[in-house]
Amino acid sequence: MEDKQKKKLMWQLPFLALLIVGTVLVIHQQRSMPYQKNADLIFGTSYHITYQCDSDLSRSIKAELMKVDRSLSPFNKQSIITAINQNEEVVPDQMFMDVYQMAMKVSRETDGAFDITVAPLVNAWGFGFKNGIEPTRGQVDSLMEIVGYRKLSLENGKVRKGDPRMMLDCSAIAKGYGCDVVARLLRKRGVQNFMVEIGGEVVTSGLNEKRLPWKIGVTKPTDDSLNVGNELQTVLNVTDKAMATSGNYRNFYYKGGKKYAHTIDPKTGYPVQHNILSATVLTNNCATADAYATSFMVMGLERAQQILERHPELMAYFIYSDEHGRNAVWFSPSLRDKIAE
Repeated sequence: MEDKQKKKLMWQLPFLALLIVGTVLVIHQQRSMPYQKNADLIFGTSYHITYQCDSDLSRSIKAELMKVDRSLSPFNKQSIITAINQNEEVVPDQMFMDVYQMAMKVSRETDGAFDITVAPLVNAWGFGFKNGIEPTRGQVDSLMEIVGYRKLSLENGKVRKGDPRMMLDCSAIAKGYGCDVVARLLRKRGVQNFMVEIGGEVVTSGLNEKRLPWKIGVTKPTDDSLNVGNELQTVLNVTDKAMATSGNYRNFYYKGGKKYAHTIDPKTGYPVQHNILSATVLTNNCATADAYATSFMVMGLERAQQILERHPELMAYFIYSDEHGRNAVWFSPSLRDKIAE
């Protein structure tokens, strides 16, 4: 019996040795494989992508992002969303449908705090803040007639607007979706270690060049209009997560001695008077993180915390103005071990 076991062991040893050698070679190859860095412009902002791969995938990455642009950019005259805004008969592509359905879901979950039809109000108030002339109640009431996600519907695969003057703008979710699209491409190509960043929205996977978790900074809100300081509030160790931040960091207004971000509530048509100055959300995909970060800016701290209780898959880091007008911080307990010392 012992002889049989010895013979069996003798047969197994070469295979075990081969397995060990193979594993060592794979680890060595992974460690020696270079990290590529691609940077360019898309959606009116910049992107930076770092990934471990033996070939440069910049062309494929740009091609995927251009598909998103042709679907969702209101600045692209040939895009799907432009055709819908101009009331042309168009069948949306899969990218548009993905984002539309995600947007509708977040709108329902946040009771309309997130709304892809709010752009006319945002533009009116943005112009008002810039020129010191706020829109009148009559102007706000008039714009409210063409705002509201419930006025949108899908019929036979096409988007129907309750009022032809309605304008769709997916800018509060499209950058996050673009990050997800690139991450999907990289995973399809077998890339395990990467960081995708588009206009501040981020998706990470695996490890960075130093074989450590990716570190992502959260910018401190300041009144520094030129952003000379670009001071960080905190740094998060983020791996295998998506992260998005919303907040008009250098664009506040003051009322009663308190500071508020220029965020418009789609349900009232007026700027919110909540105290969140910056909302950072981490979850499994960047489009969702992007949409919830925007929603939390509208909802304020208490309502945002209620949403987070119902959605344990979301983690958030809020910078807000306390009762004394000073910047304060609140974050999800599950985020504590991700805050870099």
